[in-house]
Amino acid sequence: MVLAKKAGSKLPKRKEEFLYRGRKVSDLVKLSIEELAELLPARQRRSIKRGLVKENKKLLTSLKNKDLVRTHIRNMIIMPDMVGKKLEIYNGKSFEKVDVMPEMIGHFFGEFALTRNRVQHGAAGVGATRSSKYVPLK
Repeated sequence: MVLAKKAGSKLPKRKEEFLYRGRKVSDLVKLSIEELAELLPARQRRSIKRGLVKENKKLLTSLKNKDLVRTHIRNMIIMPDMVGKKLEIYNGKSFEKVDVMPEMIGHFFGEFALTRNRVQHGAAGVGATRSSKYVPLK
């Protein structure tokens, strides 16, 4: 795979078109949900075969009408027709902005809005360790 760096962009630009399981995104958009489910991994395929929840169906219709959608639904699967849309996914504290790219097809919304932050420990305070007993306070 040859990647060319585009000036001013964060990600390297692909020369060839993205393929999902050997199919172009334009071909995936034409598939029905049942046909798309056969290409997805097992967890996503199972949730589609069991039927989408009412909130997920409502989200799909609002995504067709708008380019920017705010949602609390983290268990929705990214479909091919969502590529190019902008989402704001709730992580429990704030809405994380996500631009849907072709590489995200088949993943869940929640994978792109992390709920836990990285812990950054500071230095131990006075009295926190045995060695701090010998540190003069003044």
